[in-house]
Amino acid sequence: MIRPSILYFGTPVVLLTTENEDGSFNLAPISSAWALGQRVVLGLGSESQTVRNLRACPELVISVASPQVWEHVERLAPLTGANPVPPGKRAVYRYERDKFAAAGLTPVDSDVVRPPRVAECGLQLEARAVGLTAGGEGLFFSVECEVLRVHADERVVIPGTHHIDPAVWSPLIYNFRHYHGLAPELGHGFRSETARTPAQP
Repeated sequence: MIRPSILYFGTPVVLLTTENEDGSFNLAPISSAWALGQRVVLGLGSESQTVRNLRACPELVISVASPQVWEHVERLAPLTGANPVPPGKRAVYRYERDKFAAAGLTPVDSDVVRPPRVAECGLQLEARAVGLTAGGEGLFFSVECEVLRVHADERVVIPGTHHIDPAVWSPLIYNFRHYHGLAPELGHGFRSETARTPAQP
């Protein structure tokens, strides 16, 4: 038996953009996100600025990071938009008002929500939080988000379709606090709509 300090067993990294009380925007990396249909569920620490913002304004952007931006993500990781820094974060985090600039990332206007997208991320989901559920004896929230619009870099979309090409697109994976990209494909699921036949390149 082992007792890992945390169970990050290989989850994608997403960057969440939310609106602060003063109209500026917060940018936060998380690695607890999963999708089902047109909904995305996020796991957020209860002291996070993102939770505070979503309670006041439910609009957000979920920008899915690729391996190429891992160093930007790591620059962002020790920053918080909460001022003053919550007691539970003071030993590790520092306040930063302009987290886009601090991480070297570029905000891009969204279409249907106020928070901006992250230009360097090839997959961006404009969304609205439709439910916040407390868990872990108050340590975290599960946030259910309705995806309103999906933006994808044309290079990762199969031409003439609405499908992301899994041979081209790769999410950044946070695996027990280490960053990874995807390994080469092993095969595809029986419901895949993007499987290539042997004759295809």
